[in-house]
Amino acid sequence: MSIKERLSGIWLIAMTLLSLCAYTVFFVAQMWLNLLHAAYLTLAILEIVTLIVYLWGPEKLKRKPLRVLYRILYASSFFVLPSFIFIFMGLVSQYHVKIPDSIDAADLRAEEILPAEETVVYNTGTLYVIFPAYSEVELACETRPSKSDQSITWCSGAAFQHTVSLGFTQENVEGDHAINGTLYESPYNKDSFAAFTFAGDRFSFEFDQPKEAIKAAAAAGGSGFMQYGLIRDGEIVMRFDRPRSRCYRTLAELNGHLCIIDSVNMLHFEEFLEELQRIGVTNALYMDMGAGWNYSWYRNAADKVVTLFGLPVPWSHNWVVFQK
Repeated sequence: MSIKERLSGIWLIAMTLLSLCAYTVFFVAQMWLNLLHAAYLTLAILEIVTLIVYLWGPEKLKRKPLRVLYRILYASSFFVLPSFIFIFMGLVSQYHVKIPDSIDAADLRAEEILPAEETVVYNTGTLYVIFPAYSEVELACETRPSKSDQSITWCSGAAFQHTVSLGFTQENVEGDHAINGTLYESPYNKDSFAAFTFAGDRFSFEFDQPKEAIKAAAAAGGSGFMQYGLIRDGEIVMRFDRPRSRCYRTLAELNGHLCIIDSVNMLHFEEFLEELQRIGVTNALYMDMGAGWNYSWYRNAADKVVTLFGLPVPWSHNWVVFQK
């Protein structure tokens, strides 16, 4: 066997193992996008078939179409490494970065966790409570807000999207929503959705009539969107079973003030809800935190952008934005 053939064998063995590893990570981490799930499974199967043919002996393929097919299968191995890198970056993006300039709030009473004139972050040991400095809160769609926009103090994903799509349509945003006075009605409203609105310099959470709340915000020239309601008047109103721990986020009202709350480390969902209750959150909406969807950043008191989850995905199309 020539050196070239030996190196080809080593390459195929390595790429087959790497493709199986990538698919396993994708499956276990529940990075569920149906299109990608099928792609990673197909790639793993292709590498296994290619390796089997190599071990059997490609020189035994007498017919030209079979030899061409083998070359195509072999070429697929060059997609394994970039696919694995994408999966690795997606997995890393699910772990929250540490916020070194956060205020230690482990010994603070809940009523002492309050906003300041500039953006401030508290660390309770389990939760990051982020009070962005703002005068407006808007929903941005289609074009991702730029970190160079000095007026933005917080940016993160907002509403669910019904399908994974590179193209954007307002109809693909789940739940009625409003953008600076323009109302967009959705065919994908859910009974468990609540509404967050910001209009006339005031924010509001509405659980009973979210559609009407969005319409009212639009009529007042404001913005709003729908998401699962988590906590209403201090009581948990949403429970669903998550098979593993992860970092979670909520758009919440604490001590009468609007804030973002992230888990410091990965938690089970019930633990996250219990911590929100413990610090006295009044109202809260769920914020999606899957790989890529958790893209988020804020501008600190020193006017520097701090990226919390830095992997944007091209099929993410709407964000909640706090602005000075």
